[in-house]
Amino acid sequence: MVGDEEIKEVSKVLRSGWLTEGKKTKEFEDAVKRYVGVEYAFAMTSCTTALELALKALEVGAGDEVIVPDFTHPSTGNIVSWIGAKPVLVDVDLSSHNMDPVEAEKAITRKTKCIIPVSWGGNPLNMKPLLELKRKYGILIIEDAACSLGSEYKEKKTGTQADITCFSFHPRKVITTGEGGMAVTNSRIYAERLSQLKKFGIKTTDGQIEFAGSGTNCKLSDVLGAIGVAQMKKIDAIAKRRLELANNYNKLFREEELVSVPEKRKEAKHIYQTYAVYIKRDGTRDKIIADLKTKNIETQIGTYALHLQPSYRQVKEIGKLERAEKLYRNLLALPMCHSMTYEDQKHVVEEVQNSLHRYS
Repeated sequence: MVGDEEIKEVSKVLRSGWLTEGKKTKEFEDAVKRYVGVEYAFAMTSCTTALELALKALEVGAGDEVIVPDFTHPSTGNIVSWIGAKPVLVDVDLSSHNMDPVEAEKAITRKTKCIIPVSWGGNPLNMKPLLELKRKYGILIIEDAACSLGSEYKEKKTGTQADITCFSFHPRKVITTGEGGMAVTNSRIYAERLSQLKKFGIKTTDGQIEFAGSGTNCKLSDVLGAIGVAQMKKIDAIAKRRLELANNYNKLFREEELVSVPEKRKEAKHIYQTYAVYIKRDGTRDKIIADLKTKNIETQIGTYALHLQPSYRQVKEIGKLERAEKLYRNLLALPMCHSMTYEDQKHVVEEVQNSLHRYS
């Protein structure tokens, strides 16, 4: 849902003569901060860089272990290795697609510094068992909420409970700035570290700039910040439309026994960044994707089982990771374009069913 509002905001920036990070990006940060209900928000170049700086803000480094769900985009684990720590892969829940806290506890050792649970596809985490692990073992939590800005669990918005939460604004996400991300926190200490890390290690005291530590350049330009400002004004309408699309799909698949629709919990507000159905017949998901492509219907896998990727062959695994592999091989992500009509969605579902029963 990008339109005239975003063009107008970007035009203001272009006419202002200030293109790097400035007042408009600050306005975007403030909008996210208010919406989520946190004390601090820092716009960055991507969710990946936000995760990197979050790990550094929590002083995670060489020799530390970080527990990561096996079912996620590789960037979640990549960034752990990138900073010199060691990812440890654990399985996920088959219904929610999110990290299984029981498996996470099995992975905890004296080297465990942090857990990075993922609220996958816009489905919010039940943070209670993870917070119990935090209290019991003294470990930290960074939530990879790349897909989940706007989701809620028991009326608590995603981003309010982890030590640091990171969002993405890639074009496939709930709102977009083209590229971009944000780290949010309620900790003053972590906020000060994030602020310095994203801007060359700069600290401002009484109006005076000093380089208080090491840092990088992860600033988000005012051009992209302006798009974010316009998008935040639409986020509730965007969320409402995605729920409508998801409910349509749920209704259309109601009688299909070979398909499971996404989990829907009464205590959760699923944002449906991804609407992915589970194909109950092994070995047919990829055939369905190929069939639908011939009908000009673009579908995707859900995401990856990290332990099956070449770059993760030497990474520590807890258990057999069977549920993550099932999701990797059987989840089918369907189109969620806001301009789709009910008839468009009906056509998609019919073609999925036609293809599915062709191979049954």
